[in-house]
Amino acid sequence: MKGILLVEDDVSFSEMLKQFLKRHKYVVDVSYNIKNALQQLENKHYDLVFTDLRLPDGDGITLLKQIKLSNNAVPVVLMTSYAEVSTAVEAMKQGAFDYISKPFNPSEVLEVISNVLEEKTNHTENQHKKQEKSKSKIDFVKGISNSSKVLDEYICLVAPINMSVLITGESGTGKEVVAKTIHLKSPRSNKPFIAVDCGAIPREIASSEFFGHKKGSFTGANDDKIGHFESANGGTLFLDEVGNLTYENQVQLLRALQERRIKPIGSSKEIEVDIRLITATNEDLLTAVEKGDFREDLYHRLNEFSIKVPNLKDRTDDLILYADFFLNKANKQLNKSVIGFSKEVLTIFQNYQWPGNLRELSNVVKRATLLTKSEIIDVDVLPSELTKVKESNILSNKFSKKENEKALIISVLKEVDNNKTQASKLLNITRKTLYNKMKEYNIN
Repeated sequence: MKGILLVEDDVSFSEMLKQFLKRHKYVVDVSYNIKNALQQLENKHYDLVFTDLRLPDGDGITLLKQIKLSNNAVPVVLMTSYAEVSTAVEAMKQGAFDYISKPFNPSEVLEVISNVLEEKTNHTENQHKKQEKSKSKIDFVKGISNSSKVLDEYICLVAPINMSVLITGESGTGKEVVAKTIHLKSPRSNKPFIAVDCGAIPREIASSEFFGHKKGSFTGANDDKIGHFESANGGTLFLDEVGNLTYENQVQLLRALQERRIKPIGSSKEIEVDIRLITATNEDLLTAVEKGDFREDLYHRLNEFSIKVPNLKDRTDDLILYADFFLNKANKQLNKSVIGFSKEVLTIFQNYQWPGNLRELSNVVKRATLLTKSEIIDVDVLPSELTKVKESNILSNKFSKKENEKALIISVLKEVDNNKTQASKLLNITRKTLYNKMKEYNIN
């Protein structure tokens, strides 16, 4: 039987959760504070630590760090409220396996625990394999269309040169894959590649995220923190959706790029950094410059070399290549052995406009791979947005990108009976991102 340490100071809630887990054949011990939890971890082996974020003598992140310092490999899952999601994301960066937001239903708890225990035995090995793969293999499909050939030519041209690159293109076209490919083809390939979603960083902690901070420099700074610039030192820093940065953050970024020095919050010493900067956006930054929303001097710093990633609808010659690539990937992830697509499915694929680009194609293929019961993917396992409209141009004009994404999420949730974990896997996004999108689109 698997052992779980539950760290929660709410006695009634902890007792309720303990009894629920015991009914599902888990051995559960309860601790009400960090000090006692650490003592229990020293004296007994546990397969999982389930901790609240707020505790009487600290927080769940403090407990997480103490566990990591003691070299205990036990996975940690945090329980948090929606208001504390940004803190929970920070915990993920510190090494937490997952988090679950309160209030949660019993099935979500069991899903999270199942995921932890399933991956625990091979988590370290898989991480190592992923790191080795990232050094030796590029997850990049060379297309045969003219636009794909130009894209590949630009990547090979700029990769060896230490220029800042601005990657543009619609959402879902694979801008981060292009950035990672440039990094892996560059002399910095054996150094860190740090990817940052600028749209996901709260304004009030952006400086800390980029440049780090010293312990005690502000409320909540309980430990020293290394920022993204320092983490990427010697390698490549990729800033996705750079157009979402506030004006103040733009000024700070420009200064760091000009001087190649950063100063963590609360520190009197500057740190020299050697990074290659790659940025990406699906917005028109020149229009933002004209409106005064984006600094012109920063724009020119970022745009030493620009690459536009074409839409999938403009790469029709590559469509089957990408579909096969995503099928092979889905087979490995889902332990399936689907060998291809029916002619009717390929015709639908070629006539569809793919407003969600490669991301949408990946999601559709993965979902179809999961649902198909034969060796060939047929029309009956395709989502309704592909099969109900005969003229794909009508669908493309009818729905905006956001409306299409909302419809896709609703469709997948219905398909898996509202199982969030399964839905996030089919959509190829994290469970946290799924919850955020459900909240954004008011999906109940």
